[in-house]
Amino acid sequence: MKHLQDVIAEHPFFQDLESAHLALVTGCAKMASFKSGEFLFRYGGAAEHFFLLRHGRVSLEITAPGRETFRFQTVGPGEVIGWSWLFEPHQAQFDARAVDDVSVIQFDGKCLRGKCEADAALGYNLMKRFARVLVQRFTDTRLQLMDVYGKQTR
Repeated sequence: MKHLQDVIAEHPFFQDLESAHLALVTGCAKMASFKSGEFLFRYGGAAEHFFLLRHGRVSLEITAPGRETFRFQTVGPGEVIGWSWLFEPHQAQFDARAVDDVSVIQFDGKCLRGKCEADAALGYNLMKRFARVLVQRFTDTRLQLMDVYGKQTR
């Protein structure tokens, strides 16, 4: 059986992370799982964690009062879920629901924020990695919205 640090090191999100920083982030991590239909987090709830998805799929959703749930993206193995732990006010900005049974590596946001405060190089490195995730998510969502609303105006 592999050690948690080895599993984290193999995940695309932490590719090429220096070993000292890898040890720091591993100290804030644990393995977790969610059953199909369970929420990893809910919109407006405390953003206390982020997740590296190992197996299964997770739906990223927005629910508005009086409207159907809008699934704006489904992510699979190798993806990162949750970035609100990093930014005040540390509240989830959408729902994340397991589509399948999923296994994840779960990171404690408060633990990581403390380590980032103590080690600016780690904080900067994580900020760059999460910025790439955010840019990709916004790009993917923009393209999906263009597709959805483009079909409605034709």
